[in-house]
Amino acid sequence: MIPGVDADFSNDTIWVSIVKAVLIVVFLLTSVLFAIWFERKVVARMQLRPGPNWHGPFGLLQSLADAMKLLLKEDVTVTRADKMVYLLAPMISVFCSLLVYAVIPFGPSVTIPFTDFTTPLQLTDFPVAVLYILACASIGVYGIVLGGWSSGSTYPLLGSVRSTAQVISYELAMGLSLVSVFVMAGSMSTSSIVASQAGLWWFVPLAPAFVIFLISMVGETNRLPFDLPEAEGELVSGYMTEYSSMKFAWFFLAEYIAMLNVSAVATTLFLGGWRAPWPLSLIGDGVLNTGWWPLLWFLAKVWLLMFVFVWIRGTLLRLRYDQFMVFGWKVLIPFALGWLVVLATFQWLGLAGVTRTQMIVAILVALAVVLLTLWLWPARTRPDDDAGPGAGHDGTATFDAFADGFPVPPLPGQSLPPSPRARRSVPPAEPGTEPAGTGATGTTTTTATATSPVRPEDEETR
Repeated sequence: MIPGVDADFSNDTIWVSIVKAVLIVVFLLTSVLFAIWFERKVVARMQLRPGPNWHGPFGLLQSLADAMKLLLKEDVTVTRADKMVYLLAPMISVFCSLLVYAVIPFGPSVTIPFTDFTTPLQLTDFPVAVLYILACASIGVYGIVLGGWSSGSTYPLLGSVRSTAQVISYELAMGLSLVSVFVMAGSMSTSSIVASQAGLWWFVPLAPAFVIFLISMVGETNRLPFDLPEAEGELVSGYMTEYSSMKFAWFFLAEYIAMLNVSAVATTLFLGGWRAPWPLSLIGDGVLNTGWWPLLWFLAKVWLLMFVFVWIRGTLLRLRYDQFMVFGWKVLIPFALGWLVVLATFQWLGLAGVTRTQMIVAILVALAVVLLTLWLWPARTRPDDDAGPGAGHDGTATFDAFADGFPVPPLPGQSLPPSPRARRSVPPAEPGTEPAGTGATGTTTTTATATSPVRPEDEETR
């Protein structure tokens, strides 16, 4: 037994590990072929189309035909590319994506048929396995960055730079969401985290962290609506623009394996791993959590999350890049940090002897105080009532955008004066009438003479 690890690999020899590694690679390659067909079929159904239905039963061989086309297609190398890095980049992406499943538990220890040999359905595990997963995902982006830079073209470079910023932004939120699982499970070993979910899957008490992880994993894999590094309408194909034939296929393969990777991580850390869902887990004192049954539950959960990927792609539109970065840095990361602080506080209170009932009562009292404070807070007057001289219609200070001889946009707290056309449309006040600024109903109005003088150039246009 490895200290801090729940699975027992004491019976595994080097040949057993090699066989497991080969089976994982075969599983990933065949899963990618099926995932491509699956995505095209599901999106086609959402768009009322039949999808692939010609090659093989239900069109299942269409993905194989596309792979053979890429394999036999002419391999073009860009003249201005850095040849060494240009060829190495897609291999880096694929190699790093293949490493993640090494620590993913497919099931508990099983006995190989027709033998008495027992081994876990997992290649390996160690006390910091989740950190190993994050490291593989981080290194994999080097393939994208180097591929875009080495192509010697503008669009691939822009796509690689976008991918760098995207991974930094969304991997921070993803890592913070995973810390919640570490706090609750008390371990970073994947097999130990699955064992800690025997009574309750972590997505229930850690629902905010689970939602953050689901959003972050879409951004991590460059999928719609977060596929900004390869946005067709802006960057042609982003970092893959100058790649063709099998070099393009490597990048394509790495993207779909990354989808399988994050789906497996979400299954392992939040959805109970290979454990049967309730109430199936109650049948026969948990007989469905033994033997080869857990492999079925694990695959079902992974493909359920793969369906979520496809569902999001067929539903949502691509974000603008500034919206995407603002959402990552100003929404996801602060929310993940706040949730982590709250969770750590409750864990500390639990260790200090505070019961869950007392915690729930404290939460309800805090919510009641906040709601009462908001209800009793005095209503804010209209901004125009508190505005001083020279203020705009929204209470902000006006300024002359052409004071320095060239147009300057307004800063927060400033507003532009009314346009000359708006000033001409305001009739002059007659003697004996109410001064400009207050109407018959007590509402405040703004005139050009009250806010800013008419400039000479405005007189010329008049």
